[in-house]
Amino acid sequence: MADNIKKDTKSFYAYVRSKAKAKINVGPLVNKDGEVISLAEDMSEEFNKFFISVFSKEGNESILEAEWTYKGPTDEQLCDLEITDEQVLSELERLRDDKAAGADDLVPRFLSNIKGDISYPLTLLFQRIMDDREVPEERREENVVSIFKNKRRGEASSYRPVSLTSQTSKVFESIIRDEVVSFFERHGVIKETEHGFRNGKSCLTNLLVILDRITRCIDEGGNMDVGFLDLAKAFDKVPHKRLIEKVQKHGIGEV
Repeated sequence: MADNIKKDTKSFYAYVRSKAKAKINVGPLVNKDGEVISLAEDMSEEFNKFFISVFSKEGNESILEAEWTYKGPTDEQLCDLEITDEQVLSELERLRDDKAAGADDLVPRFLSNIKGDISYPLTLLFQRIMDDREVPEERREENVVSIFKNKRRGEASSYRPVSLTSQTSKVFESIIRDEVVSFFERHGVIKETEHGFRNGKSCLTNLLVILDRITRCIDEGGNMDVGFLDLAKAFDKVPHKRLIEKVQKHGIGEV
């Protein structure tokens, strides 16, 4: 573990969890009528009702037009991606063996062992999805696990859903993500003050920057006010229509 910690920082926490004697169980839950729910199937239905209820639902009303953020040439907008066998093979080699399988039950270790045989077929599949601009239904299936977050274990609202998607779908998503981020960074769409979901940046780098600013301000005899915002269910509540509108104004075409 000492040799592995530098390239896999999460291995230490995985080891600690494996040695923990306490097992955290989900539920039993109490519904809005005060009834206690203990059967796994009934608890799943209760979780499903709550998780669905927190998502933003947009109707057919018109949405506000977003401001153009992309400043690059019109002919350099990111519209179509050509996925290569090398990209797929590279992503298959980066799969972590400790990750769980999705609804297709294909574990990362198995995919890593046959990466040379499946990289080209997956390339054809991913390119077909890009060309058709439609993800097959079976590619969207996932297992949802309820993770206790805080407050009371008997309330569905105290849990957050974690989606275990197909590992091959994650390979596809990772390729698109890398292309989009590379495009944004080339054309200066992402500001340097953005630390989330960027290579080489994290919560730690963000804290170091603000700590440096606060320390410098205090050393110079000044004052600094800091406001903290925590958006509840932030990812769940993102309106998809407005998200697509925003993405298009960032230079991503044909979304």
